[in-house]
Amino acid sequence: MEDTRLSFIGDELVAGYGDGRALGWTGRVMARTPREVPILWTTLAVPGETTAQLAERWQAEVARRSAPNGRNRLVIGLGVADVIAGVSYARSRLALANILDAAASEQRRCFVVGPPPLAQADPDATSRLSTAASEVCQRRQVPYVDTFEPLRNHEQWNTDVTAAGGSHPGQAGYGLLAWLVLHRGWYEWLSTGRP
Repeated sequence: MEDTRLSFIGDELVAGYGDGRALGWTGRVMARTPREVPILWTTLAVPGETTAQLAERWQAEVARRSAPNGRNRLVIGLGVADVIAGVSYARSRLALANILDAAASEQRRCFVVGPPPLAQADPDATSRLSTAASEVCQRRQVPYVDTFEPLRNHEQWNTDVTAAGGSHPGQAGYGLLAWLVLHRGWYEWLSTGRP
C-alpha cells in the first residue's frame, strides 16, 4: 500500500520549540494517529513567519515531499507573527485563502490549526485573527481547530506559557494543543479510526 504524505507547515510551534520532550503538538498528534495507511510526515517550520511569508514559500517545499499518487495532505499551524508584526486581518485572510486555494488545485486536503494565546501577542488581536482564519476555512469547508478560546483562560496553559517566557508553551501546553487537534476532527479528516 502506498503511503500518505503529510506536511505540517507554520512557525516554531509546529516544530515544538521549547518542548522538553522534543515532540511538540505535531509529534504527539502523530503518535496517537493509527497507521492503517502508512503516513510519511514532515514538519516544515520557519520561526516568526507571518501567514503571507508562509504563503510565498510553502508550495516549493511541500512539492518535494509529495507523493506522485496524490495521497497528499497539508496541515497549517497558524501562529501569532501576524499579530506581532501588525499585519492587517484582510492580508492574513488573503494569505490563508491563497494557501488553501492553491492546495485545493493540487487535490491536497488541508487541516488548519489556529493561533493559540501567547503572552507576547495581544489577546484581542489574536482572537480576531483566529476568527478571520475560521471564516476562511468555513467558506472552503476545511477543518479548523480554534485553539485560542479553549486555552485563553486555561490555568495549565497559562502557567506553562508563563514559565516558558510567554512566547511558547512547554510540555503541558503542547499536550493541550495536541488534545484539541485530536478531538476536533483529526481522525475524520484522515479517514482513520480512533485508537
